[in-house]
Amino acid sequence: MNIIKANLQHLDELIPLFDNYRLFYKQTSDINSAKQFLKERLIKNDTIIYIAYLDNKAIGFTHLFYSFSSVSMQPLFILNDLFVDKNYRKQGIGIALLNKAKSLCKMLNYKGIGLQTETTNPAQHLYENQGWKKDPDLQYFWSNIKD
Repeated sequence: MNIIKANLQHLDELIPLFDNYRLFYKQTSDINSAKQFLKERLIKNDTIIYIAYLDNKAIGFTHLFYSFSSVSMQPLFILNDLFVDKNYRKQGIGIALLNKAKSLCKMLNYKGIGLQTETTNPAQHLYENQGWKKDPDLQYFWSNIKD
């Protein structure tokens, strides 16, 4: 498996993954809007998207948004999207994508990575097993700072 930072050349491979991600969250398929949204992100470089490949096939992605903590006055990421094609789940791809995000956070010395998910999302155990902390609002935060 190989994980790379997406750019415009990867747009066509990313769109079906993103659309399936949205379908998972009970949204209507909308390839054209997905393409426009992702294209804007990649052109504006206002987010970071990592794509996981296996045998030259795009099989998953994670999408990080830049943010800040006003209280600590430090930058952080919001992990807005994490998706692995259903045919490739339970093979460590989600963990690898999470670790790629953590590595970037460490390299940039950001405060951490926040994420929020539905109460029914089966990936909750994955986040907790990887060091993310659950709060009462079902928000998770992985901290680059040791407790």
